[in-house]
Amino acid sequence: MSTTDPFAAISDPNRRFLLEQLRRAPRTVNELAESLPISRPAVSQHLKALLDSNLVSVTSEGTKRIYAVNNRGFDKLNLWLDQFWT
Repeated sequence: MSTTDPFAAISDPNRRFLLEQLRRAPRTVNELAESLPISRPAVSQHLKALLDSNLVSVTSEGTKRIYAVNNRGFDKLNLWLDQFWT
């Protein structure tokens, strides 16, 4: 269940960067943290906001948590934006 406004979630530049990275391929928190000048716990907090807004999904593989873009989560954004193109 979505608890965060997806527009609020993507308003942060670090979260947009994470989405761009995840668009290319699913990744772990450690892999994502390597590309940002913020701590791994900060990356986890940003991913939580993206999870809460359904923009990313997470699966477990052993002890790893793999994050990926949740395409269905972008439906609300797309529906709102589409009204401006028709």
